Amino acid sequence: MNSYFSSLARYNAWANRRIYAAVGELTPGEIAAPRIGFFPSLLKTLNHLIVADRIWLSRLTAIADPEMKTLDQIVWADFAALATAREGLDARILAVVQAIPDQRLSEILHYKTTAGIAHETPISLVLGHMFNHQTHHRGQAHGMLSGTQIAPPSLDLIAFLREEQTS
Repeated sequence: MNSYFSSLARYNAWANRRIYAAVGELTPGEIAAPRIGFFPSLLKTLNHLIVADRIWLSRLTAIADPEMKTLDQIVWADFAALATAREGLDARILAVVQAIPDQRLSEILHYKTTAGIAHETPISLVLGHMFNHQTHHRGQAHGMLSGTQIAPPSLDLIAFLREEQTS
């Protein structure tokens, strides 16, 4: 089962590299420009994913991340710094996921939301949420790219799997 989540972590990093490469072709003004989306710019959407991933990692590892306060905070306003942070975070996600033994996946994670509300969720579903959340908001960034001169890259899981098989 953990091999499944490890595959999703590798896919997540692959898809992030592709979307960041495309966004990186835009000017800083285009990256920060208002667009239609839950977090209404590419910069805000990509920052949200960094914040959310860091929050979930802190819950999974029981290592507090006091810098993460709100889901809409801008951790990195500079895109190059954001891209570097994303790359490092993706490597950390993969390492954390690979270190989770299969028997721990059914354990319950006890945590509090950013609003302080206590919850309990099986670790396997937390991991499923993390990767689904990434796909959801990365898809929004993909849609935002459609409104620019940069063609959005393919982010299909099957494309990743095929590429991984041939390399």
